[in-house]
Amino acid sequence: MQDHILRVVQADNPWLLKPDLLKEWVSRHLPAEFIPRGTVLQPDERVCLVIGPRQAGKSTLIWKFLSATQRPFLFLNCEETAVREWLASPAVFLQDFHNLVDPAVPLFFEEIQRIPEAGLFLKGLVDRKPGMWLFATGSSSFDLEAETRESLAGRASRHLLLPFSLSEISKRGSEKSPILQEQYIGNEMERMLCYGGYPTVLLSKQPEKELSDLVEAFIIRDASDRFQIRLPAAFRKILEFAASQIGNLCNYSEWASLAGISNDTVSEYVQILQDSHIIRLIRPFVGGKRAELTSMPKVYFIDTGIRNLIFGGFQPVIKRPDQGALWENFVFEEIIKNIHPMLDSVRFWRSKAGAEVDFVVEHQGRLAACEVKAGDARGKISRSVRNFIEAYTPELFFMVGNKNYSNQQIENTEIRFIRFIELGGLLRDWVRK
Repeated sequence: MQDHILRVVQADNPWLLKPDLLKEWVSRHLPAEFIPRGTVLQPDERVCLVIGPRQAGKSTLIWKFLSATQRPFLFLNCEETAVREWLASPAVFLQDFHNLVDPAVPLFFEEIQRIPEAGLFLKGLVDRKPGMWLFATGSSSFDLEAETRESLAGRASRHLLLPFSLSEISKRGSEKSPILQEQYIGNEMERMLCYGGYPTVLLSKQPEKELSDLVEAFIIRDASDRFQIRLPAAFRKILEFAASQIGNLCNYSEWASLAGISNDTVSEYVQILQDSHIIRLIRPFVGGKRAELTSMPKVYFIDTGIRNLIFGGFQPVIKRPDQGALWENFVFEEIIKNIHPMLDSVRFWRSKAGAEVDFVVEHQGRLAACEVKAGDARGKISRSVRNFIEAYTPELFFMVGNKNYSNQQIENTEIRFIRFIELGGLLRDWVRK
């Protein structure tokens, strides 16, 4: 192990030289207030891989888990040139590792996708050292998934960590009385609609500044450096188009014309935005009915705060001209944060006759659907909803709005009129059923 590499590793792991610093070192990497996440880490013989957007709390989740074990572990920041140099060969790395610490010490790789052939490297560790606790984070699924999916088949447990869901944030008010807790959750929901759910934004007294820093870090660092965007001005325009059209169909030809670039370049930039967990495209639900219209996808943002910074501003929801689209995006966020990211899917439905359903969730062959009503639904069921139920008989159909109404039944489908604050918990219960 070369001296310059050893110095970097010791600087990032001060307990190597002074074991009594372990507890203090770990505590420095944890926030003053830790809000429990719905994602549960269960290390086994596989790599525990946590992916997701920048600053969503991936590292904090692993630091918190490892701190509870009260065991020393080796932290390796793969953005360090010296660390990447050390990780060139799994065999050589393990030999140095065994000379440096107890072989049973867990390993924690930060931003693992920065290593060339990251998947093959992790595969080499798993195969050479079965049973070893391995943890890794990665911000970009583009780099990470491309290099790990095939080589880590059966060797990794993947966890997608997104910004906080409303149910996660609600845990902060769990000690309040039911009335005060509901008021607290309502206030937090309105705040999320404006500022989103990123941990640094949630806990900041200057949420707009934190959001600005996040977006600039993505555009300047990730887009320019990591993805090597050739046309940064056009890339910003595509980001702005997406923000202005949440819940609408993604028309690549129109975006290409407005941005002055080709359709292929639009497709490339949209893919980068998806791989970086900024936006998500959802495809039409196709259930084998010839009357369905299968065409362009719809676009949503992973976080309403990021979207509002780029387009729309931070006015209170009740005063916004885009409140319908914002509520729809919020419901989309709650759906993807409460279903299994690898096993479940979310789509929309649109027929050639013009019937539409906002979201269709598929879980292991079971169907649920969701319609968003920013105003008062008044317990009414639209013709579009009836058409979808008659065609596909989903187990549940959620009518999501600001008020509760009595549940209804159409054939074998239960229709629940629920409030926005209830969706996450009810959907999670359905998935676990």
